[in-house]
Amino acid sequence: QVQLVESGGGLVQAGGSLRLSCAASGRTFTSYAMAWFRQAPGNEREFVASISRSGSSTYYADSVKGRFTISRDNAKSTVYLQLSSLQPEDTAVYYCAAGVSVTNLWSRYDYWGQGTQVTVSS
Repeated sequence: QVQLVESGGGLVQAGGSLRLSCAASGRTFTSYAMAWFRQAPGNEREFVASISRSGSSTYYADSVKGRFTISRDNAKSTVYLQLSSLQPEDTAVYYCAAGVSVTNLWSRYDYWGQGTQVTVSS
């Protein structure tokens, strides 16, 4: 079992920045690829970014490429998502997830956090 706890969400104006954190506990953090997804009201869960176990490979949705950065600190068992140049359409609940392989498919991730709300005002 892996427990994931997100933090860092909040209310920010358009053009602003936030850094989300996801702290993992339980099984060995380096056994898992990590990802961030988001879900806005009435929308399906959407892939945002993923990172390999070592952190050497990262992947992004086209909608966030160049604005968001995923990283991980394996010594702290934590994955981060730096959000920059935020727009109102980035408003959603952001979830971190852990899985055995790095992919953009939410169904391939085994463990999920409770989510953290990001609200971007115009």
